[in-house]
Amino acid sequence: MGAHAQCRLPLLPIGPLRHFTSPAVRLEASALWKLAWPILIGQLATVGMSVADVAMAGHASAQDLAGVSLGVSIWHIVMITLMGVLMAVNPIVSQYVGAGELAQVPRIVRQALWNAIGVGLLAMLAANGAAQVFAHLNIEASVRVLARDFVFVISFALPAFCCYRVLYGYSASVNQTKPLMAIALVALLLNIFVNWLLVFGNLGFPRLGGVGCAWATLMCIWFDLIAMVWWIRRSPVYRSTHPFGRFESPHWPDIRNLLRIGLPIGVTYFAETSAFSLIALLVAGFGTVQVAAHHIALNFASLVFMAPMSLGVALLTRVGQALGAGDTRGARFRAWVGVAMALAVATVSASLMALFNTQIAGAYTTDAAVAGVAAQLLVFGAIFQLSDATQVSAASAIRAYKVTRTPMLIHLGAFWGLSLPLGCVLGLAPAWLPWRPVEAMAARGFWIALVVGLSVAALGLMWLLNRLSLRWIRATALP
Repeated sequence: MGAHAQCRLPLLPIGPLRHFTSPAVRLEASALWKLAWPILIGQLATVGMSVADVAMAGHASAQDLAGVSLGVSIWHIVMITLMGVLMAVNPIVSQYVGAGELAQVPRIVRQALWNAIGVGLLAMLAANGAAQVFAHLNIEASVRVLARDFVFVISFALPAFCCYRVLYGYSASVNQTKPLMAIALVALLLNIFVNWLLVFGNLGFPRLGGVGCAWATLMCIWFDLIAMVWWIRRSPVYRSTHPFGRFESPHWPDIRNLLRIGLPIGVTYFAETSAFSLIALLVAGFGTVQVAAHHIALNFASLVFMAPMSLGVALLTRVGQALGAGDTRGARFRAWVGVAMALAVATVSASLMALFNTQIAGAYTTDAAVAGVAAQLLVFGAIFQLSDATQVSAASAIRAYKVTRTPMLIHLGAFWGLSLPLGCVLGLAPAWLPWRPVEAMAARGFWIALVVGLSVAALGLMWLLNRLSLRWIRATALP
């Protein structure tokens, strides 16, 4: 029997879709959403863990809130960068599944786990090294110590987080996304309960304040990994690609290939995340109103962004499986249906953000000045939802082709080459510039620049996706 005949995975249809007919589009949109909606709920649950940490710390004391907020800023940058580095497993496994070469999947997952352990240990050192910046900030000594301790404790979760992300990518690539949702929801409930125990010292546990949030997140991430391993070992749907059947030592060519694909994605994620984080520091000189408004608008925009991001993960799987099956026309079709679907979702969310910007800002704060500025920023956030959804879906489809360096360069140019410099001109209006606004626009200037940068990234990535998908079609065409 051939590889396809032996395939026992519940594969979604990969027909040679050659025309954008309405039934074909509906079929593909349905298949994409079937993969994406559990990822979306799981992502929202993961975001909910950070919300629970900040909320619990805020009820402990102002110092605990400040310390946790500083610690989380480093944690998020490191965590999101690692998510990109470890995403290399997604396109590789997806293409093997599409080709029916299921015997290759366990080996690459095992090598990805070795890679994750090494990357996780290095990330521990990097996170604790980055935390030394707290010693140079003009903040209370108690806050400084709490932030440093928060990063130290939570850094021990990084090896487990990296291994979990590999298994996360493997499971999504074999069309199993509901386990990711279930584990994330249980982890959220566990996080809230452990926070309640450790932050406030309930049921006889020690009162750890903000550091209790770090311990809660540490435990929940290790729970994620253990639960994922248990699920994979017990569920029959993983049997044909089971990665835990045998021990295998590190194979450096495979690990180098994983890093070749994953490192540019990690740099891409770092460039975007650090650019958003840097804005908070750049507008700090304009006072707490600007900083608070920026955080409110960014928090809500990030929450809404979970929908197109989840579609992007599902799209990577769909396009990768089509490419593995040799259906290059189907891969192109899936890619553009995914981009259109993400843009449609973003149009709805952008309209709601623009229409209810005042109400959204008011739900975050009772300070009229902060709410007023946040409402203005939410309008810009609504505008860039369209380009943000386009760029993340196009980038995900491109990664399915195992192309990651050119998207990295596009993102670096859009965020660090254009958006941040333009934001400094509009937001800070430095006196030495020959051309500058009459008055510094503060946070508004940076958010205008984000709209421009994200739009450039979206256009560049759509151009690349169109060019790349056509090249693959020509390469596989019969002479």
